[in-house]
Amino acid sequence: MKNRALRYGLCMVLLLALNAVLLAWNINAGSVDFTPGEVLRALLDGNAGGIIWGIRLPRVLAASILGGALAVSGFLLQTFFANPIAGPFVLGISSGAKFVVSLSMVALLSRGIVIRSAALIAAAFAGSMLSMGFILLLSRRVKQMSMLVVSGVMIGYICSALTDFVVTFADDSNIVSLHNWSLGSFSGISWENVRLIVWVVCGAMLLTLLLSKPIGAYQLGEVYAQSMGVNIKRFRVKLILLSSILSACVTAFAGPISFVGIAAPHLVKSLFHTARPIVMIPACFLGGSAFCLFCDLVARTAFAPRDISISSVTAVFGAPVVLYLMASRKGGRT
Repeated sequence: MKNRALRYGLCMVLLLALNAVLLAWNINAGSVDFTPGEVLRALLDGNAGGIIWGIRLPRVLAASILGGALAVSGFLLQTFFANPIAGPFVLGISSGAKFVVSLSMVALLSRGIVIRSAALIAAAFAGSMLSMGFILLLSRRVKQMSMLVVSGVMIGYICSALTDFVVTFADDSNIVSLHNWSLGSFSGISWENVRLIVWVVCGAMLLTLLLSKPIGAYQLGEVYAQSMGVNIKRFRVKLILLSSILSACVTAFAGPISFVGIAAPHLVKSLFHTARPIVMIPACFLGGSAFCLFCDLVARTAFAPRDISISSVTAVFGAPVVLYLMASRKGGRT
């Protein structure tokens, strides 16, 4: 027991240290180089018009928080479907959010109405719930998890096709911003966005942590969870709502980001050697945060001054993890 607690503590410290290093590296890296002293002075002065305080710090904080939210959303979906390959992007939830957000942006921007951050989250949440509703309906007919994942991929393709159809009716001036957003990026995040992200994600994370015991019971089977007094129907609704809110917040501000929701929870489980929710929820958040910070650093600096789509970078590093998961499941090792 003591060895296990020591391992958890050391792994948490490792993830915190990794996040701290990546945060500092992201703030310092870019087309304009700064010395550590200049970075520290800029942070202490709070110069809102400066590159560090006005541009880099909001982007870095958004990448950290949203990456963590996406990883926790993936962990909740993997728990719900009892499948390590389940995730917001694979199941088409991110694509559903992308479709409704695109539809809202085209409808409002064409009328000269500026869509606010809260409205973006609401639209993304509606799209997430729409996709999740279809998946839940299919889950009643499709019993094999592999076929359910394939169904989710198909829903994602349908939503992407509908999004492309909607974009054709957008004005030329709006297509560029809509196209850049749909590729996935943390650029352009403002302090107002960061404040809203913090409120939404922190609220959802707190509620998720309160569900740690029911999640732990559910992992051992529905019958065991019911014997422990868990209301399965209510529990499932809570799990779906929380995972949808977290993934919707990410899609609303950064666009659809692939593979983080699958790769980060699996890597964290491999590091901690446990699936206990009270450990995995904060660990997944830190792991997803570090994963997105690293990918955003690559996206900004690999071909500077050009930015690469964050979703492309996460796919490069996250897809091999998914392939490993599929191969190991086939071999009967998971």
